[in-house]
Amino acid sequence: MFSPDMPSNDDHPSISGSPLPASSAPAPARMPAAVYILGLSVFALGTSEFMLSGLLPPIADDMDVSIPRAGLLISAFAIGMVIGAPLLAVATLRLPRKTTLVALITVFGLGQVAGALAPSYGVLFASRVVSALACAGFWAVGAAVAIAMVQPGARARAMAVMIGGLSIANVLGVPAGAFLGEQLGWRSAFWAVGAASAVALVGVVTRIPRIPLPERKPALRSELTIYRDRQVWLAVVVTALAAGGVFCAFSYLAPLLTDVAGLASGWVPTVLGLFGVGALVGTTIGGRVADAHLFGVLLSGIAASTVLLAALALFAGSPVAAVALSFLLGVSAFYTAPALNARMFNVAGAAPTLAGATTTAAFNLGNTGGPWLGGTVIDAGLGFPATAWAGAAMTLVAFAAVAVALRLHRREARTPSRIVMGASAEQAGALTRKAPDAV
Repeated sequence: MFSPDMPSNDDHPSISGSPLPASSAPAPARMPAAVYILGLSVFALGTSEFMLSGLLPPIADDMDVSIPRAGLLISAFAIGMVIGAPLLAVATLRLPRKTTLVALITVFGLGQVAGALAPSYGVLFASRVVSALACAGFWAVGAAVAIAMVQPGARARAMAVMIGGLSIANVLGVPAGAFLGEQLGWRSAFWAVGAASAVALVGVVTRIPRIPLPERKPALRSELTIYRDRQVWLAVVVTALAAGGVFCAFSYLAPLLTDVAGLASGWVPTVLGLFGVGALVGTTIGGRVADAHLFGVLLSGIAASTVLLAALALFAGSPVAAVALSFLLGVSAFYTAPALNARMFNVAGAAPTLAGATTTAAFNLGNTGGPWLGGTVIDAGLGFPATAWAGAAMTLVAFAAVAVALRLHRREARTPSRIVMGASAEQAGALTRKAPDAV
């Protein structure tokens, strides 16, 4: 339950922007168990989102479709996330938070069962969209719940726990799904995620406390004005292209490893696991340095991804190079993730309802466009290594967009006007004055 150690004031908003009662927040030295339950839930969500990267060949064979068409199942999930994040963030604003989380994780779990039982490609596709909508809603509401349960100074830590669930999904869940697919058939991976969702559901029911309903209706009309800011759109472009470039290649990593690098299919779970280990390493490093060097992390991380993707395209025929580059690509991709999230909250902090949803949507725009572009170049007869070239082109444009954003940021910083979400006016002024040096 909540601890009474945290004072209530207007600098500590609840999910709706209203202050929580003094008895509603945990002690600053201890992360609530409920936050770890949310991280466990994200583990199930993330495993489902990314595990198809190791299951495309068997799914394509079973459903009698091409690998690029099977790859559209990844895009289907991403499209559901793009639509679901802002839609459900707004639609559930005035609903009880715990009830909303229970409903969403239940729908998500049922979506996994539907996928496991899918008799046709069309049914499987539909199950991915439904699961994605529930996943997006859970992310939006779960992030707001995690932030509401901790002090402002512990918000990044709380979000790191949730993102950590995603990283662990890449380390354990995705390769485990590929292993199950190899040993017991691809449907077994869906059953496993369904079981993980059931465990998460029990945790949400038993450990997530009741969150007070909003005292006043959020001013959505005023929040929508953030979309007049070119920096918000630049942040969307950078996030979408940085994510899309990596997943353009990652989505087809399994056939690249087997058909191009010449590895046995049994190696696929191991390589996916290495990508996940790299993701965990990258998240840890990026999270530690992004606050002080946000643009530096963005520029260096996206540049590294561009170089690594180009190297993967050039040396895909070498098993050693393909394995090593998969690990390093996981590092570079997730190294930038904390900075990408922080940048959006910095430029859209005046709209707490939509900032997180916009970030989720932007990531999944990339997760939609990347696999689609990868499938397009494969269908054009350019081969699996071409997906890495296409991804490098996307990240190169993302790098240019970061450079433009940095130039505008330095110009705007001469006239401080932004208030960072969760900071007082005095703190925000200090942050803005320091911002030009955070490179």
